[in-house]
Amino acid sequence: MSKGLIYILTGDGKGKTTAAFGLALRAAGHNKNVLIVQFVKSVEFKSGEVEFIQKLQTANCQLSNLIDVYTIGEGFVGIINDKKPKKLHAKKAQEAFLKMQKIIKKGKYDVLILDEINVAMKLKLLKIDEVVEFVKNKPKHLHVVLTGRSAPRKLINIADMVSEIKNIKHPFQKGILAQKGIDF
Repeated sequence: MSKGLIYILTGDGKGKTTAAFGLALRAAGHNKNVLIVQFVKSVEFKSGEVEFIQKLQTANCQLSNLIDVYTIGEGFVGIINDKKPKKLHAKKAQEAFLKMQKIIKKGKYDVLILDEINVAMKLKLLKIDEVVEFVKNKPKHLHVVLTGRSAPRKLINIADMVSEIKNIKHPFQKGILAQKGIDF
């Protein structure tokens, strides 16, 4: 049995979630069970990665039973069209965190991806100390990947690997909006 490590994908650049989903596919390719819990994002706005995993599941592909995705959020907090109260966002983040803990206790998973959890902590939808406590006491074999901008120092200090994705240039700076199939 391998030692589960703690990975952080952070920074203001694009590609943190995409990198985490790539890791999920790699793990599944080696018959590892992966749980992905998406914080902040909502089921109304599915990314291409989630859509693809759902297509695999619909096609009853053997690999599809190795990756489970739970999107438990009300959408990005505080962006232009967000009219939902912050309390609702916080409630959903707590719900996702508690559901994840309950699922992980069953011992099925080898890899846990907590997508956008850093953002949830930055926005105070989740308490940093609760997340740190979970990570410190995770099952020994479980690899945990935390994504999102603004990873807290407390988590960076206990992580085994931290990658910062830096924005150098982005099409949005030229007024080009996110493109389906490329950006989401």
